[in-house]
Amino acid sequence: MKNIFVINGGQKFAHSGGAFNQTLTDWTVDFLHQHPDFAVKVTNVNEDYDPAEEVKKYVWADVVIYHTPVWWFQVPHRLKEYIDVVFTAGHQQGIYVSDGRSRKNPAINYGTGGTLQGRQYMLTTSWNAPEEAFTLPGEFFNQKSVDEGVMFGFHRMNAFTGMKPLEGLHFHDVEKNANIERDHQRYLAHLERVLLSHSLVAA
Repeated sequence: MKNIFVINGGQKFAHSGGAFNQTLTDWTVDFLHQHPDFAVKVTNVNEDYDPAEEVKKYVWADVVIYHTPVWWFQVPHRLKEYIDVVFTAGHQQGIYVSDGRSRKNPAINYGTGGTLQGRQYMLTTSWNAPEEAFTLPGEFFNQKSVDEGVMFGFHRMNAFTGMKPLEGLHFHDVEKNANIERDHQRYLAHLERVLLSHSLVAA
């Protein structure tokens, strides 16, 4: 049995209704429920939550799946608040004990105090930007991928807790050129490859 914790970071704000990331969350939960080897818990950052209970979900999980749009080259403020609140509550409660350094030699071992070793996480992001904005010379992101560019800090945040990354998936041009059926099939194939493969840490 693998425990999967799904976080829907698709915030409802201004012109955004969070519909695409709610759809991704629904696809994820439906997929997991079709496989009896998975147990599932879900958090929607638009809803009220108990920080201590959210910490328990991280500790319970074998895999954390984040679904988030990218707003102004960051995660939405409700998801950022969730991370700030929950990870702070997780200090010495299962997420991390310290930054990993010692006072005797504070120059080394930063970022090694996480206590979620053995867990993995998967990130999906959704963008108005087309994929070519990341890949073509002279385009906006200077040929930096999502993971090595805008979301680099997000990945280091998870590394700080001790988690290791599974292959993620990024959805581009979802405002001006959405293709839900294509995205659905692409995402299901991704879940099949990543969650039903040997990529997961052995139980």
